Amino acid sequence: MSEVKRITAPFDKEVVKSLKAGDNVLISGTIIAARDAAHKALTETLARGEKLPVELKGETIYYVGPTPAKPNQAIGAAGPTTSGR
Repeated sequence: MSEVKRITAPFDKEVVKSLKAGDNVLISGTIIAARDAAHKALTETLARGEKLPVELKGETIYYVGPTPAKPNQAIGAAGPTTSGR
């Protein structure tokens, strides 16, 4: 296994440029999690010329797909998903 790169979000372009496909990365800090409906709402908000409810510049967005919670659990598992729908 290759070395794990530890980075803290938000991070700058230089950190992004230092990463390459296949790197093992451990990200700590604040990450915005969203998927289809959130991205659609953000796009529509911008199209109307309105201000976004959150500042996205420099932020990390995790395109995440949740699964239903099991009985007696607050949330289910969540993992990366695609935007190819």
